Amino acid sequence: MVALQVHFLLVPSLVSIMGAAQYVMQDAALLSYIDQRFLSLERRLEKCSQDLLEYVDEFRELSKAALARLARLSTDKAELEGEVENLLTRVERAQRDIDYFGSIMDSNACVEVHKDLLKQQLLEEAEEKKRLKLMLNASCDHMLAGIRSLKVVKKTGGKHGSWMKDPGKKHAKIYLLSGSVNNVILEFANIMAFMENNQTLKARRVPLPMPWEGTGHVIYQGFLFYHRHGSLNEIVKFHLQRRNVADQMLLPGAGRIPAYQLSPQTKIDLALDEQGLWALHAEPETGGNIVLTKINPMAMAVEHSWDTPCSSRDAEAAFMACNTLHVVYNSPSGGSSRIQCVYDVLGALNVHTNPGLHFPKRQGGHSSVHYNPKERQLFAWGDGSQIIYKLHTEQKV
Repeated sequence: MVALQVHFLLVPSLVSIMGAAQYVMQDAALLSYIDQRFLSLERRLEKCSQDLLEYVDEFRELSKAALARLARLSTDKAELEGEVENLLTRVERAQRDIDYFGSIMDSNACVEVHKDLLKQQLLEEAEEKKRLKLMLNASCDHMLAGIRSLKVVKKTGGKHGSWMKDPGKKHAKIYLLSGSVNNVILEFANIMAFMENNQTLKARRVPLPMPWEGTGHVIYQGFLFYHRHGSLNEIVKFHLQRRNVADQMLLPGAGRIPAYQLSPQTKIDLALDEQGLWALHAEPETGGNIVLTKINPMAMAVEHSWDTPCSSRDAEAAFMACNTLHVVYNSPSGGSSRIQCVYDVLGALNVHTNPGLHFPKRQGGHSSVHYNPKERQLFAWGDGSQIIYKLHTEQKV
């Protein structure tokens, strides 16, 4: 009985001891596993460190090799530059020798060629002068000798404007273009109708599809020629009866600066004389001097151009008469107008100044001055007044 009781007491103890031993064995296995993992990580970290050290050594060697190669390239470049400079020096010396021997051998031939070129240039200049005389009708043989008198026909409009007749038509109509920017022309039956007090009521109004700029327009053979407002150098040909644009052209080099310093509103000044239509303007490339261009009004094309020595400085207007440019000068404050530069395109007259050609009995400036070759009079606009100047002409010598 006692033995049985002992047996029942020992069995739970043994079971408890065996369970504790089992837990101890599991913890030991876990610790062993963790220790192995740490050892593996240490070995991998050590290998990474060795690889990194090897990479650093290889990079250092590569850097040393690259620096050495760059040093050799710099040396080679310096040597090559020296050789090239030496070669260029030898080539230049050889070229000088060749030029020297060539000049000695061909000097006579060069003189003959230069003579031939000079002869050819003289022939071309003579042909060009002959062509210009034919184009400009050399029968125009009179020159301006003075301004006899003036007549103030009317005072209407503002400071800027122009008025004129059509020298290419037989009618006596008067045209009034008021303002430096406008698009309406007033047409009067004759000068008497223009002079009446209620003249604007009797005028025929001709609207333009595009406004003009400046005061340098002209009317010739039933057409109005004018510089279109808003354009650099466009000239419009407008049919007055049909009221439509007949043609247009661009005037090379014009429109960048005023034609006359004292009339900055006018960039292109169109003019008429016995030979037809001309254009006057100034260019920066000529130092502000006036450029003169002959225009074919039928084809609306440039026929010839001249760079004149007449300055646009202190100029207020200009006009053409018998192939000759006459530039009108004044003072900025508005004194006595005078013709001070004359330029004959055919060379019959040398360019000269004539301070004696003053506009008579009047102080103040002109917004526009237009020559009428049919009547040999000037139609001018001065401070709102419409003026006619009668001219005195003489035979060219």
